[in-house]
Amino acid sequence: MEGQDEVSAREQHFHSQVRESTVSALLFCLCFLLTYYVLSRYAEKADEQEDEDAIVNRISLFLSTFTLAVSAGAVLLLPFSIISNEILLSFPQNYYIQWLNGSLIHGLWNLASLFSNLCLFVLMPFAFFFLESEGFAGLKRGIRARILETLVMLILLALLILGIVWVALALIDNDAASMESLYDLWEFYLPYLYSCISLMGCLLLLLCTPVGLSRMFTVMGQLLVKPTILEDLDEQIYIITLEEEALQRRLNGLSSSVEHNITELEQELDNVKTLKTKLERRKKASAWERNLVYPAVMVLLLIETSISVLLVACNILCLLVDETAMPKGTRGPGIGNASLSAFGFVGAALEIILIFYLMVSSVVGFYSLRFFGNFIPKKDDTTMTKIIGNCVSILVLSSALPVMSRTLGITRFDLLGDFGRFNWLGNFYIVLSYNLLFAIMTTLCLVRKFTSAVREELFKALGLHKLHLSDTSRDSETTKPSANGHQKAL
Repeated sequence: MEGQDEVSAREQHFHSQVRESTVSALLFCLCFLLTYYVLSRYAEKADEQEDEDAIVNRISLFLSTFTLAVSAGAVLLLPFSIISNEILLSFPQNYYIQWLNGSLIHGLWNLASLFSNLCLFVLMPFAFFFLESEGFAGLKRGIRARILETLVMLILLALLILGIVWVALALIDNDAASMESLYDLWEFYLPYLYSCISLMGCLLLLLCTPVGLSRMFTVMGQLLVKPTILEDLDEQIYIITLEEEALQRRLNGLSSSVEHNITELEQELDNVKTLKTKLERRKKASAWERNLVYPAVMVLLLIETSISVLLVACNILCLLVDETAMPKGTRGPGIGNASLSAFGFVGAALEIILIFYLMVSSVVGFYSLRFFGNFIPKKDDTTMTKIIGNCVSILVLSSALPVMSRTLGITRFDLLGDFGRFNWLGNFYIVLSYNLLFAIMTTLCLVRKFTSAVREELFKALGLHKLHLSDTSRDSETTKPSANGHQKAL
């Protein structure tokens, strides 16, 4: 009887493992196909000739697609876990959702951590060095020579990183236990190194997300059609048509020897044509699109941003009075045992919306920073090196998103797997400072955003706009057409 029970338990364990592996593989395949479609639209078109460089680019594109798929999985990890907890809580005995259990959720978190380490420390460095390699001197040129050079560079890079971490830890903790743990590569080195990368990702999110939250209003304003208040679109189209004809006549009258002037005029003509197209789009837009969609989206963005700041403020108060608000060391009742929000399914849905909103805002803020402005991909004209840089940046941001969401109190879902073992999550002062900086920076960015027009008019009234004291007055001198016909500051 005991033997039959043991066999039955083994069969159930085997079937659960197969079921979890199948679900994980299907989810990853969906993310891989989606990311491959995105990267193929932005990657630089290669020649049809099947040469060595084409094979290298194809391999690098495959590795970049794998990395971006892992990033997408890391972004979906926390929302999937939250919605799974609510589904299991609402339908605990439903036969059709038996595959959705705590073991599957824990497995997905462990796989996300494992693949993030693999992509960050192995695949992306390999793709970069493989793309830049040419083979050692004296060896026959080809794929094998480039692979050999890439492997040697990876080994040297690994030794360099391990040496830096070893020296840093030896200087910080010089006791016997810490020195003995320095020789444990798998259990100590990689988790500690990934913890440092996660801290860097959270600091990058702290810089990008407040900028992105204020920038989202501008981006949506460019994508949507603004209401036409006290504007005569017919007159603007007429003026821009005359300007287009004047530029075309000037371009036809110049000789081919003046290349610099021709290039400038062609660029200006393209900008005028783009502006004309956007004005015509505004004119053709329906009344509900102009007068209803744009205000509704702006109000929705304002509500989401306000809720995010309020949740962070509440989390700061909870950190001061309750130790269980710390992101590390707390263990909830488990998957499917209790709701993580006081509002039930509605609160969980709001948390998911805010998590996605913060991720989109962080990406927008990342590309809005001057240092990362050159990373913006262009359709059919993005080099493979730039694609690798974008994939690494998005991987760092997406891997830090669950940690940031839990640290800021956006959700109460406990971090699972290696995400909850980061040492710095147990430091009260780091967590509290992170929350305070996020709330202060977001508030300052929003205040600066909504008072920019007032400050510009004030500087003009005082005659100080000529001194370039305002960013808006300085940016207004260099503008280009936006997606809705308005001028966009560079």
